[in-house]
Amino acid sequence: MARNLAHKLIASHLVDGDLSPGSNVAIAIDQTLTQDATGTLVMQELEALGLTSARTETSVQYVDHNLLQTDEKNAEDHDFLRSASQRYGLWFSKPGNGVSHPTHMQRFGTPGKTMVGSDSHTCAAGSLGMLAVGVGGLEVALAIAGQPLRIRMPEIWGVRLTGELPPWVSAKDVILEMLRQHGVAGGVNRIIEYYGPGLAGLSAMDRHVIANMGAELGATTTVFPADAEVRDFLRAEGREDDFTPLSADTDASYDVEDHINLSELEPLIARPSAPDNVVPVREVAGTDVSQVVIGSSANPGLRDFAIAAAIVRGRQTDPSVSFDINPSSREILEDLTRMGATFDLIAAGARIHQSGCMGCIGMGQAPAVGKNSLRTFPRNFPGRSGTPEDSVWLCSPETAAASALAGVITDPRDLDRDPPELALPEKASVNTAMLVPPLPAQQAETLELIKGPNISALPDFPPLPDRLAAPVLLKTGDNVSTDEISPAGASALPLRSNIPALAEFTFTRIDADYPRRARGHPGGHVVIGGQNYGQGSSREHAAITPRYLGLRVVIAKSFARIHWQNLANFGIVPLEFCDPDDYAGIGVDDSLLFDDLPDALSAGNELDVRNTTRNRSIRVRHRLSPRQLDAVLAGGVIPLLASRA
Repeated sequence: MARNLAHKLIASHLVDGDLSPGSNVAIAIDQTLTQDATGTLVMQELEALGLTSARTETSVQYVDHNLLQTDEKNAEDHDFLRSASQRYGLWFSKPGNGVSHPTHMQRFGTPGKTMVGSDSHTCAAGSLGMLAVGVGGLEVALAIAGQPLRIRMPEIWGVRLTGELPPWVSAKDVILEMLRQHGVAGGVNRIIEYYGPGLAGLSAMDRHVIANMGAELGATTTVFPADAEVRDFLRAEGREDDFTPLSADTDASYDVEDHINLSELEPLIARPSAPDNVVPVREVAGTDVSQVVIGSSANPGLRDFAIAAAIVRGRQTDPSVSFDINPSSREILEDLTRMGATFDLIAAGARIHQSGCMGCIGMGQAPAVGKNSLRTFPRNFPGRSGTPEDSVWLCSPETAAASALAGVITDPRDLDRDPPELALPEKASVNTAMLVPPLPAQQAETLELIKGPNISALPDFPPLPDRLAAPVLLKTGDNVSTDEISPAGASALPLRSNIPALAEFTFTRIDADYPRRARGHPGGHVVIGGQNYGQGSSREHAAITPRYLGLRVVIAKSFARIHWQNLANFGIVPLEFCDPDDYAGIGVDDSLLFDDLPDALSAGNELDVRNTTRNRSIRVRHRLSPRQLDAVLAGGVIPLLASRA
């Protein structure tokens, strides 16, 4: 029987289950990726699990998010991560070496391998023909400990690409078109597989751009075939021996079929403040711009920086614009410099920053209030930039560079010139000096973890009570992101290893008084959510800190995949309205009664909740597997494992 590529990748690693959409499957994991904003919790979880050494083929800890060291906190976390990597047998990518996703692609990505990462954009590795899934940190810790990834089998969404990208249009416009058509929840419970003759014009790094922002569609992951473009990429990295050709069978079918004619695309831009708020650039041309930032995992390739450098070469950016460059890896910065492109950027007024995520996660480069910031980033959720009242637009490097020159949003097709011709080097400036390999096992076992004052222990969470009478402390709208639950930015992120301190930021972008009110209800409380609750970053802090403050149940119209899993992992019950109209019938401060809660959850997928304030009942359901239900009842996965030890 003919198979698509996603089915081939899963079948080759299937430990349990079948490929029917919705069935529970267990998938063996070859590689893991962690970054510093989420990795500290992973290392604490490995300690709690009592792991002696990583049981994966390759596990890598990157330091790419929290590079600003305005005080001692980030430096302490870096020391902790380095010592934990050495203790547990992981590679360690030093601060400034590069953003995890392109750096992993350059040095470790291998066609046919499986990977999980504690970053939602882990799916970018699908550009090399990998099955790479962003998950919560606890799933990564379990994978490092040798456990398979357990998920519900997604549908496979086949997107056939035909045609060829026109001048001034690039890969970012492809994924923005997908978001324009399908929205931020269009890929939920799906794997997106791109195929067709249009692939021939997309390099491996172009595919990275598209695969990366599959996360913004809510997809489980994205896969591309491993073909000549992937071979060329690995050859340039000195790793051609790692290449294996992989593709769908000729007559393969898909659960969902789609088609994009690349020849029909035009420059697109996502308006504030959602990745799917997409319009043609010409529709908003002339809008004032005060900041342009190029970089991030969403446009990480050498070509993305080189095209911007070629556009501004010999010119000066508008005096009202801050033109910022975040090189995505040390290697790419070396290549840019070797080409002379770094000097073109500097001469045009660019500010060159560290190789890392930086402004993408709100660590520096926060824009002024009321001023438009154009970014080649994957996300523009409210406040993610570090400015609470921000105005962030997402676009391609071509649109960003053209707008930096003009001082207003500009369609690059309206520049009075032909598209630049790029001559990229055939060989990359491979530099492994900032990658620290794992230690021999005997030496690693003797190491002590370095824990500064900002490194707290994981909180102890009690089991689910038999009876829960709890107030609704918060009611949110649709598409609430994990950035709004547990904010990023230079104030909050340095506390990522200190749960009690970080908890003081929980939900404060929605309700500044939430932490205080939560502490006033030690018996627990409830949050009510709309559609796609918990979209965005995979950070499990967005589950742990509300749990620390007493959150026991979230009832929503629907959940984003990773956050739903994170809630269950830490003992918070994720419930969905059977009738979405019941959402309107619950208000803040209503008291909800859950009688015989463990028995009700175990008895079936639906149960009744009594609103004692309004004297009515609502019907809710859960999608927890028996394994997840056991974890929720025990207070979380770690208490469950401890009880079985």
